[in-house]
This record gives sequence, structure tokens and C-alpha cells, in this order.
Amino acid sequence: MISPELKSSLPSTEDLPCSDDTPVDNEDQNLLPNLLLFVLNSIWSQRLDWYFGVDMAVYHTTGISPKVPVVPDGFLSLGVERQKGGKSRRSYAVWEEREIVPILALEMVSHQPGGEYDEKMAIYAGLGVLYYIIYNPEFWRRDRHQPFEVYQLSDGEYRQQIGEPYWMPEVGLGMGRSLQTIGGIEREILAWYDEGGNVYPLPEVAMRQMREQLRIEREHAETERQRAERLAQYLRSQGIDPDNLPEF
Repeated sequence: MISPELKSSLPSTEDLPCSDDTPVDNEDQNLLPNLLLFVLNSIWSQRLDWYFGVDMAVYHTTGISPKVPVVPDGFLSLGVERQKGGKSRRSYAVWEEREIVPILALEMVSHQPGGEYDEKMAIYAGLGVLYYIIYNPEFWRRDRHQPFEVYQLSDGEYRQQIGEPYWMPEVGLGMGRSLQTIGGIEREILAWYDEGGNVYPLPEVAMRQMREQLRIEREHAETERQRAERLAQYLRSQGIDPDNLPEF
């Protein structure tokens, strides 16, 4: 529980970066979490108490600083507004979400290892994320792991679970791999499953929405990058190093 004194001193999401600006090094890191999001929009179309973020900064008070986020490839929170205050989120700050932490975090291992099996696992455990899923279809032998792994938090530590698709009763959904045809090409994706082990298919409407949303996100990311660069240039013109700003 965050004390009122600490909460009053924490920054607003309006003042915090929305991601870590680290570019993805393969299309799956963006595509697959967005597929999960859009299928979830179909499954839970009548629910307003959940949020699924893709490549979004999650700010919390269990790390080295509340200004240093963890950025999952995807995460799910339950018991929060679909749109916070009727608006889309720029980032997810636990102290602005009634201290509700994500119930699920997804990391996808790419060409450059990013601490998915150690550093990030420790961060999510400290934060209290119940389910941590790692998808590693290409480099699992390199990392001496399985392509799809589910970890559940128990007594502050993650314990690897068995079974695929893996049913998560607290979420009311399962997750696993599935072969689906996308753009005329059959490929492996991550998918939601019901309790009977049946996969939720990709609706065509969701695919069109996904393409439009990806276009909007790319435009938004470019706008944010340009805004940050203009701000940095202005600070330098005033004799201020933007990389070494004082903390308040």
C-alpha cells in the first residue's frame, strides 16, 4: 500500500515517457501482443473492467525509482477502466490505477537477450505480477529453455507451470501457441483459449482494427520522438544537458 505522502509526490503519467523508446528487432514483438489485444476486444467486448497494454511503460514503486518503468511486450490488468477517465492511456502508473498491478506480463525473446529470464523476472516478481509468460520460438535452445513458458508467482517467487495451453483461472482464459493463417500465410502465434482448450480464432474485423491501430501507433511514436528531440534541442540551446537533468 502506497502511503498518502508518497502518492502525493509521485509524477503523473502525463509527465512520464510512454515507453522506453527501444526499437523492436523483429515484427513478432509488435504483431503478436496486438493480436492478443484485438482478440481480447472480441472475447470481452461487453466488459469494461480490463486493460491490455502493448509495449507500454508500467510505472511502479517497487523498483529503483518510480520514474524507471518496466516495459513488457504485453500486459493485462483486471479491475481497471478500459479507458482511464474516458481517454487512452499513455502509460500505466500503478499509483493511478488504485494500486492494481498487472495480473499477467508477456515477454518475447528476440535476437538480443533482454533479461527475460532473470532481471525482468525479478522485477515482475517484486511488482507482484501473478503470471509471467515468456515466448521464445527461435532462441530457446540458445537460452536452454522451452519456446513457451508460463510462470506463476507463489510466496514471492516464480514457479514454472506445466501444460499448454495453460489455463489461468484468475484471468478466466488460457494462453498457448496456435497455427493461424494471417495474410494467406500459416504461422505460429500466441492465442487465447477457453477452459475446454478451444482456441479463440482471429476475427477478420480484429485484423482490420489491428492494422489501423498499428498505423496510428507508428504515427504517434514518430510524433513523440520528434517532440522529445525538439525539447532536447531547446534545452541544449539554454545550456542544459537533457541527459543529466536534476531529480526533484
